[in-house]
Amino acid sequence: MDRFLEMRAFNAVVDSGSFIRAAEALDLSKAAVSRYIAELEGRLGVRLLHRTTRRLSLTEEGQVFYARSKELLAGLDEAEAEITSRSVAVSGLVRINAPVTFGIRHLAPLWGEFRALYPEVMLDVTLADRVIDLVEEGYDLAIRIAALPSSTLISKRLATTRMVLCASSQYLEAHGVPTQPAELADHGVISYSYWSTKDEWHFDGPAGPVSVKTNPCMHTNSGDTCRAAALAHQGVILQPGFLVGDDLASGALVELMPEFRSIGLGIYAVYPTRKHVSPKVRVLIEFLSEHFARAAPRW
Repeated sequence: MDRFLEMRAFNAVVDSGSFIRAAEALDLSKAAVSRYIAELEGRLGVRLLHRTTRRLSLTEEGQVFYARSKELLAGLDEAEAEITSRSVAVSGLVRINAPVTFGIRHLAPLWGEFRALYPEVMLDVTLADRVIDLVEEGYDLAIRIAALPSSTLISKRLATTRMVLCASSQYLEAHGVPTQPAELADHGVISYSYWSTKDEWHFDGPAGPVSVKTNPCMHTNSGDTCRAAALAHQGVILQPGFLVGDDLASGALVELMPEFRSIGLGIYAVYPTRKHVSPKVRVLIEFLSEHFARAAPRW
C-alpha cells in the first residue's frame, strides 16, 4: 500500500470533516477512502479517528499523526513544485531593489551577464537606500546590507563587508591623526544619514566596546557623497569596504585606528517566502550567490 496515499486520504478526511467530501477532493470512491484509512490504522495498530453517525474527531494518536503527516505531505508537495519549476522555461519580469552605491558599483556590471544566460527574463532594477516593503511595493527580490537579515523575510548571504574609518592623508596632515575614538569628537566628520546609530559611532577595541558622539560638519544620505567629501579632504568617514576599498588600496584614503573595529555587515538577497519561489527569481539568486562566491571580494 502507498503510505503517502494513505496519509493523503487521512488528511483529506480530517481537513474536510467527511469521508464523502474527502473522496470528492481526491477523486476516489468513498469505499476506497474508507479502505485506506482502515489499512493505515491497521498498519499503525492504533485508532486515528473517532467515527459517529454525526461527526468525526481525532483521537490523541490521530492528532499527533495528523500534524506530522501534514508536514511530510507539505514537504513532498514543495519538492515536487521545485523539481517541476526547474523544467519550466525561465522567463518574465523580475523586480529588484538594491542600495544605490552597491547597485551601481557591484550589481550593474552583472546584469548583462545574467541576461546573456536568461534572455527571456526582463529586469526592473530600482536603487534606493531606504528599506522598502517587498510585499507592499511588489518587489520579487531585494539586496540588503545589514548586521542581521530581517526575521520576517527569507534571506541568502551573498558576501560580507565591514565599516571602515578613514580619511585622506591631506586631511590628516592638516588636522592630525586620531588614535582613540574619543578624539573623533574634535574632528570634521561626514555623517551618513541612514546610519542606524546616527552621529554616535561604536567600535570594538582592544579593551572592549567604546562609543563616541561625533560632531559632523556635513550630513548626507549618500555613501558616494561621503566618499567624495573625504577624497576632497573634508573630514573623516565611516563607510563600507565595498565603497572605499579601492581608495584604501590606492592610498587615496587612509584607514584610521584599525585596532578599533566597527561592525561587520552581511550582504543578503532577501525575498518574501521560500515556498513556490518562481524559476526566474531562483536562478537570479543562484547567479548572484555563485558570482560573489567566485569573486570572493575582500571588503
